[in-house]
Amino acid sequence: MSIRFIAEVSSNHGRNLDRALEFIDCAAAVGCDAVKFQLFRINQLFAPEILEKSEPHRRRKEWELPLEFLPILAARCREHGIQFGCTPFYLAAVDELEAHVDFYKIASYELLWHDLLAACASTGKPVILSTGMATIDEIRAAIAVLQDRGCDDLTLLHCTSAYPTPYREANLAAIETLRTATGCRVGWSDHTVDPGVIHRAIHRWGAEVVEFHLDLDGSGDEYAAGHCWLPQQIGPVIEQVRHAVIADGDGVKEPVPTELPDRQWRTDPIDGLRPLRAVRTHFNP
Repeated sequence: MSIRFIAEVSSNHGRNLDRALEFIDCAAAVGCDAVKFQLFRINQLFAPEILEKSEPHRRRKEWELPLEFLPILAARCREHGIQFGCTPFYLAAVDELEAHVDFYKIASYELLWHDLLAACASTGKPVILSTGMATIDEIRAAIAVLQDRGCDDLTLLHCTSAYPTPYREANLAAIETLRTATGCRVGWSDHTVDPGVIHRAIHRWGAEVVEFHLDLDGSGDEYAAGHCWLPQQIGPVIEQVRHAVIADGDGVKEPVPTELPDRQWRTDPIDGLRPLRAVRTHFNP
């Protein structure tokens, strides 16, 4: 089974194009298959009553991704041979992204917004849907909207929408629940920053996609919250997963090349001594 890793840049780019490009370079270097950004506008993300009362919410305007970055980011991804994805948080963003992205990612908070789901599905591009906080009935309803509007490449991500997520609340067994209930491809969106959780999601529960939040150096706006991985943390995990998958082999029980020299040094069944009797005569240390 091939595992797909997606690096979520979130708002750690700081509206700096060079830093945003560095995220793509870094994601490719640590072995990711895709990198994902977010496209939102604060006045189309939060209700005016919230923005009027909350300075922290108003300050998130500094996290907005400039539209002029999109073609440059997409081109950099193509240079590295990885995919470029983005989460739209307002309806017009779907059209603004269509020419640039390889897939749309719909965030858990937007799962109930069927108009957004329908708009993404109508493009014909693959859709990844996070399912944090959702019930199975809400998820089924979202899937129905996506499929009715033409989405035939859908991946569900189980996640816990807590930043960070305590490992005891990861509830990884829900990966199989989603797979059985929907028949969809299922993965894990990580907020734990715990290597064991990622290994368990893949090797016990069969997660086919792993999304994780990435920061370059601990200076990103969201790093302090505690749900972002650094390159030196996630790189070894991805390498271990890739090696583990290769280690599965083909399942045929026969000697592999590295075992062949030792076959002659097995115990001879006639006298119980090593190596086989045919080898002893010609042995020359």
